[in-house]
Amino acid sequence: MNAITGFFYVFATILVLASLRVITARNPVHSALFLVLAFFSASALWMLLEAEFLAISLVLVYVGAVMVLFLFVVMMVDLNMDKIRAGFWKNLPVATIVGSLIAFQMSVILLRGFWDPQSAAAPAQPQDNTLALGKLLFTEYLYPFEVAALILLVAMVAAIALTLRKRKDTKSQTPSEQVRVKSRDRLKIVSMAADVDRKQTKSGQ
Repeated sequence: MNAITGFFYVFATILVLASLRVITARNPVHSALFLVLAFFSASALWMLLEAEFLAISLVLVYVGAVMVLFLFVVMMVDLNMDKIRAGFWKNLPVATIVGSLIAFQMSVILLRGFWDPQSAAAPAQPQDNTLALGKLLFTEYLYPFEVAALILLVAMVAAIALTLRKRKDTKSQTPSEQVRVKSRDRLKIVSMAADVDRKQTKSGQ
């Protein structure tokens, strides 16, 4: 057994144990943290399989964005764990059926790769998967990629607009009022009495 195989078994074991702790931990914050550990372990496995783009995407998207959102929601929302645990046995049959279907589908997909002799054949000219994915995205799937980027941009702008609503503790500017402003509104000359009398009064005292 070489070093790569040893690392594979180590990260796979950590991934399985962390996944079990996600569904068995009593504290939801601990479950979210174990899910972060599971994501990192899966990313390490993809790195061992030379799928660098998927590994980096998993860390950046899920660990860097989604899990941070999960942690904030879990920590800010006051969850009543007694009510959640009370419905565990009630929902267990449905959860067992759904979990069995998911396990069956994944086993069919995984075993198909072992049964198909062509799937195990290595490509004739191996190349960097990130380079191949970039060429595929910006050639054949350029327009769907741009549409997805536009949708994400609109979602980001909408999220920023929702967070920047009017509040008492924030100050904002109105661009329309700034455009309509005139020169006399920017500078106002006020006539004031001369300060000579006050200076003479102080000198006389």
